[in-house]
Amino acid sequence: MKDDALSQILKWLRLNAEIYVHADFQGCWAVDTSGQRHVPFHLINSGRSWLHLPGKEPQLLSAGDLVIFPRDAQHFLSSEEETPSIELVDETLEQLGQPGNETGPVTGLTCGYFEFENKAAWPLLDSLPDVIVLELSDTSRMGNTRTLLHLIIAELEENDPGTRVAVNHLTHALFIHILRSQISKGIDQGVLAALFHPRIGQILNQIHSHPEQDWTLDSMARQAGMSRTAFSEQFRELTGQTAMRYLSEWRMLQAAELLRTTEQPIISIAEQCGYHSEIAFRKAFKSITGETPGAVRKKA
Repeated sequence: MKDDALSQILKWLRLNAEIYVHADFQGCWAVDTSGQRHVPFHLINSGRSWLHLPGKEPQLLSAGDLVIFPRDAQHFLSSEEETPSIELVDETLEQLGQPGNETGPVTGLTCGYFEFENKAAWPLLDSLPDVIVLELSDTSRMGNTRTLLHLIIAELEENDPGTRVAVNHLTHALFIHILRSQISKGIDQGVLAALFHPRIGQILNQIHSHPEQDWTLDSMARQAGMSRTAFSEQFRELTGQTAMRYLSEWRMLQAAELLRTTEQPIISIAEQCGYHSEIAFRKAFKSITGETPGAVRKKA
């Protein structure tokens, strides 16, 4: 089976995922996982929790709710409707995993994060809202995602050999489910929307698979079955940039990865990215990334 355009992006950006809290909270508690330059998420396994966002009214989350912060928005989850203090957050962290004497309702939380190991900027998340709340109790739409989360929780609780790797892979799949859920809600702009567009997505798939091809605006439009003008307008409307600029950025993303992870000659990398002249490649690379190929390789 060939990779689709979204799979290729995630492969090059090397999406990692990890779960670092799976515990019950009781009494007065608060957690804050923002500010780590990740994409944090929280699953309410049981009970309920209040979600606090700056400048917004607290939102009550119930068992089965999954909340994600695509751009690492500042937030708190807590037992109380009132905004918690930093001191309570610190106190909760210190007591995590220790036996306590608290009373009252219990809230089960699973907390984790997604991150891109490849730090190259790619606007995959730009079209997503700052906060996503998925109500997994809606089995008609979220049944598969709910099943996936049940598998993650079962792995965590059984803690058999290989659990860490299994959970990371399952959580990786969870990220893709989250992206699909947003498309189904009607996102109509951004790279994510373009990937799922029946014609533009087809071209992105071809660009990602064959960046070395001698692409032109005419050849892209022809493969999409659209006129040059219609294709150009649709592509820009969806992604916010021209098709040729997108092609250049994708080529440089691939080139930067090859520079960091291989010892291939620069001319070889240039040819794999659609450039027949090393001078032209170096000039384009510096224009797109702000660095020279040699500087990127040296830092790696």
